[in-house]
Amino acid sequence: MLYAILCYHREDVVGSWTKEEDDAVMAKLSVVHEKLAREGRLGPVARLLPTTAATTLRKDSDPPLVIDGPFAETKEQLLGFYLVEGETLEQVLDTARELGRANPGGSYEIRPVGLYHPAPAPTATATGA
Repeated sequence: MLYAILCYHREDVVGSWTKEEDDAVMAKLSVVHEKLAREGRLGPVARLLPTTAATTLRKDSDPPLVIDGPFAETKEQLLGFYLVEGETLEQVLDTARELGRANPGGSYEIRPVGLYHPAPAPTATATGA
């Protein structure tokens, strides 16, 4: 089964990390990434740009309303996600626990994924991660 691990944290906290602090967290996470890749369980991983770069399409009116920023005001923001293979929810929870030890704070939401269009994702150049 394919699972999404959605990574939530306070954007102001993560955004205040120095380059060295961010690099240290990413180095710890890469240990988990490499393990999952060796096991053939790691799918795409995405780090989202800040919510200040977001645009929301509100579709409850006609025409839909386009606004700058995220839809909801929350204490924690969705900062990225993993797609991982797991035989059981418990196996994926173990993976989330490993990621949490590498990157403390925030929370992970784990959801099974149903693919509607299982084609490879388009390649694009990331800007300003």
